[in-house]
Amino acid sequence: MRFLLDDEQRAFARSLDGMLTAAGTSAAARAWAAGEHAPGLAVWRGLGAAGVFALAAPEEHAGLGPLPVETAVAFVELGRHAVPGPLVETVASVALLSRLAELGAPDAVKRLLPGLVDGSAVATLTLAGAGAGTGTGTGTGARALDADAAAVLLAAGDGDVRLAPGYTDLRASLDPARRSAALLPGGERLASGAHADAAARRALDWAALATAAQCLGVGYALLDRTVAYVRERTQFGVPVGSFQAVKHRLADVLLGLAFARPLVFGAAVSLAGGGRQAEVDLAAAKVAAGEAAHHAARAALQLHGALGYTAEYDLSLWLLKARALRGAWGGAGEWRGRVVRASRE
Repeated sequence: MRFLLDDEQRAFARSLDGMLTAAGTSAAARAWAAGEHAPGLAVWRGLGAAGVFALAAPEEHAGLGPLPVETAVAFVELGRHAVPGPLVETVASVALLSRLAELGAPDAVKRLLPGLVDGSAVATLTLAGAGAGTGTGTGTGARALDADAAAVLLAAGDGDVRLAPGYTDLRASLDPARRSAALLPGGERLASGAHADAAARRALDWAALATAAQCLGVGYALLDRTVAYVRERTQFGVPVGSFQAVKHRLADVLLGLAFARPLVFGAAVSLAGGGRQAEVDLAAAKVAAGEAAHHAARAALQLHGALGYTAEYDLSLWLLKARALRGAWGGAGEWRGRVVRASRE
């Protein structure tokens, strides 16, 4: 599949790139990992003003969409700049609440959705029994990402959607900028039964797309930084980037990203159109983008040598994020299984 963004979509990507470059997201990510959310929330409000979170909401609820392709455009840039926070979870929450609005639960939407759409509030979300979990777990017992920074704590799945009353057991994860917690049981029920299940499925679809696009952006960032490094580092009096083995390794990374990109945007097009094909396309995108980012991280670590293992070096922000995102909202095996099941139905 060949997918070309139109002029407006490319301009949107450039505007986000410029805004995030100026915002100093690397410093914000390090502060977020230390529990200091203020710099990251300043970036968050900028993203809200740019309409990033509004892309998953319909116009009747102050949104701009739903626009899955533009969401993918945005999340590639968020991954490229290592923006911290529960970005995927907030967009998935917007999609979930929007679906509840379609099914007749306007009170909850009117209360919760506007703040998420405009970036003034942060959400986190877990899905139980919906086929994939968030952060560090899957299925029942999944842990919520960055609950300490979120004003809206949603737990969905197993025929129930509720607002959790709080969280406990905050833990560090393999990515210091992604901390997980267990949501407390109970809280206000927003939906149950078939409506809750339909909303949970919508949230999972949007989470898969956003995670795949974020992986793609992380992979691009790792490739760009590694190419720049091997051009500067010399051995035997020449740049190491001139060695055939290095060129071949980076070409493999580029090929993986080039293969994943049309799958990600193709999944966005399928999601916009609806139907059964979207499930297969989302699964393919999630697997391909996660694996491409993982291979980019392995190559970046090897070609940077000992410097790649240095936590103070900014490369680590993307190395760890690639590993965390690969398994977020379900690992490769789980999503491949979804393709198999869909093909049998």
